[in-house]
Amino acid sequence: MKKSLIALALSASLLQACSNTAQQVSVDPRLQDVMQSAQSADARLVALTDHYIEETLPRSPINALFQGDNRFNHLWPNSLSPEFIDEGHAITDKYLAALQQIDRSALKGQDLYTYEIFKENLEQQVQARAFPVELLPLNQFIFSPHNFFMQLGGGVSAQPFNTVQDFDNFLQRADGFVVWLDQAVINMRKGIEQGVVQPRPVVESMLPQIAALIHEEPTQSDLFTPLTKAKETMDKADYERLHQSYSELVGERLTPAFARLHHFLENEYLPAARTSHGYGGLPNGKAWYEFAIKANTTLDLTAQSIHQTGLDEVKRIHEEMRGVARQTGFEGSLEDFFTFLKTDPQFYFDSEEAVLAAYESVKSRMAPRLEKLFSKIPKADYMVQPYPPAQAKSAPGASYIPPAKDGSRPGIFFANTYNLKAQPKYGVETLSIHEASPGHHFQISLQQEIDNLPKIRTQNFYTAYAEGWALYAESLGKELGFFTDPYQYYGKLSAELFRAMRLVVDTGLHAKGWTREKAIEYMLSNSAMPRSDVEAEIERYMIMPGQALSYKTGQLKIQELRDYAEAQLGDRFDIKTFHNLILLDGPLPLPLLERKIKDWVASA
Repeated sequence: MKKSLIALALSASLLQACSNTAQQVSVDPRLQDVMQSAQSADARLVALTDHYIEETLPRSPINALFQGDNRFNHLWPNSLSPEFIDEGHAITDKYLAALQQIDRSALKGQDLYTYEIFKENLEQQVQARAFPVELLPLNQFIFSPHNFFMQLGGGVSAQPFNTVQDFDNFLQRADGFVVWLDQAVINMRKGIEQGVVQPRPVVESMLPQIAALIHEEPTQSDLFTPLTKAKETMDKADYERLHQSYSELVGERLTPAFARLHHFLENEYLPAARTSHGYGGLPNGKAWYEFAIKANTTLDLTAQSIHQTGLDEVKRIHEEMRGVARQTGFEGSLEDFFTFLKTDPQFYFDSEEAVLAAYESVKSRMAPRLEKLFSKIPKADYMVQPYPPAQAKSAPGASYIPPAKDGSRPGIFFANTYNLKAQPKYGVETLSIHEASPGHHFQISLQQEIDNLPKIRTQNFYTAYAEGWALYAESLGKELGFFTDPYQYYGKLSAELFRAMRLVVDTGLHAKGWTREKAIEYMLSNSAMPRSDVEAEIERYMIMPGQALSYKTGQLKIQELRDYAEAQLGDRFDIKTFHNLILLDGPLPLPLLERKIKDWVASA
């Protein structure tokens, strides 16, 4: 998911920030009671992790929402406040202390995986305290809180608007968001003092986004969209009360908060924004980026090794692209082929409706073919929608939002129809496979349907696992009967090239001191991507260090594990079993996924 949860889940863990080491604390008596109520080590572990989930969900109500837990739909906690951050430290420390009371040697199989995942997550939260991410609360990306809040309130995300209580819940959530916005300004002022600020181009991109959220007439806000849709089915008195409450929210609290934020960004923050474009320009930036690499890839990799892998993959993919160009009869150079693909109108849609129809076509053609490679198909469906107009300009080419866990809403595949030149026809099959089936829609929906694992295993998240799976899923296209058109196969290569270039430019920006302009030029000269897409992507990498590394890193590891299993098992290799092993035990960090596959091969 370019994923609402990819950015937010990492931010949530990093927001538990400030000191460098965990305090040594005794085991909390309440946690001691929780564990003593269970008889075995594995039962104590499950009880402890379940208790952790229950204690932390109110602190992460958006994560709860996406897990189908609607108990906290009225909350938007002030996660930027010192009090919230200190409370997070205390929670982490007490669970680390409690976990030490469980005998690791008494665990095996899935229970051992659960132990190691929980311990690693807690330890990573401690390590994150060295890096003050709370001083960088906002950016230009589609899932920056100000944009994501409008998705929720506009009815194009997971926030439900089916009952009067749902609307009242959001009104209360919005009041929390106003508090959060004002705290963001406080924190950014502190960031100016410490030299922890966003790059100037990022701030320049934020300003028109915030300006678009300032309304003289409250009903112009996208937040009124769900209420307007509900008017015909809602009791008149309820509708009138809610309409008045929404008008007061937007006119008296939200618009003034956005206006204060815009004034601050334009007059204080922009002049203080940094001229460097990577995290190397921040205090302790080298260590911050090294932490981001490990957090996003789950592997012990250096920036230099990743950079070289990217260069090697770009070279390999370019050669395969030359073969596709020859297959189509094109006689020029690869650069000429890129130009041809960028400029010839045959490769581009002429309307939003045509874009959406193309994705619907892939969906209908894919459905009957999935059983060839999968024995487990998600129960949930997904729907294709365009991004809301106010968000489309800064949004990626596509993204995915999971279905409601209770089955009340399907998954949503958002297609960006803002710039039709950025949605070439040859990319449709690949992008649909990545975001929907059998990519993110499979991975996340099947994860939601698991009922025999501890909650922490189904509610966990690893970018390298999720995005690695989605990119690996693209490689299944030919096996599923897609990419028969050489231009569609070029689209698959183009998507893979895109992820390989990310390895080069992300490490270039954050470890090698590349400028925004140098990174843009690298991507433009090595692909057929339009400048608007390249600029949006580079600015995304500038504010999400390491996240872009996870796609190709995860895909290479999953493909490596498949190649290993096929070589070791020969005729006994079963692709459906392999895919079940990847998907049906919840997300795993890549080292544990590798151990799991190799254990299966050894036992088979």
